[in-house]
Amino acid sequence: MIVSVIINSSFSRFLLVGVLNTIVGSGSMFFLFNIVSCSYWVSSAMSYVIAGILSFFLNKYFTFHDKGKSYFQIFLFCLNQVACYFLAYFVADKAICFFAAGLSEKLSGNIALFCGMCLFTALNFLGQKFVVFARRKNG
Repeated sequence: MIVSVIINSSFSRFLLVGVLNTIVGSGSMFFLFNIVSCSYWVSSAMSYVIAGILSFFLNKYFTFHDKGKSYFQIFLFCLNQVACYFLAYFVADKAICFFAAGLSEKLSGNIALFCGMCLFTALNFLGQKFVVFARRKNG
């Protein structure tokens, strides 16, 4: 089952959208963290707000071909984003603090941000595919 999810075309489109989101999101995140000196949480959160808006529209119409109009779907998307964000970045932060305790705060922060991005991508795809943009049967 997992292999068919990875190979199917919605995942390929999701990854293509992800490339664009990665450019926008990671660019803003690392800029905020390294240049503007925002905190780990502010840098990562702001990047996901920016990229999340782009992601919703591209994934809705391009990745999952969802033409329906629903405020509940927007709510589910936001809930999915927030849940995936906190889970991914909390786990990444704790894991890097544990495994890279001797590194500088800046280097361990950058590693945690990168790991959080990867974990977020996997969790976010599953949430969007099976919850937010899942094809629901009427009646």
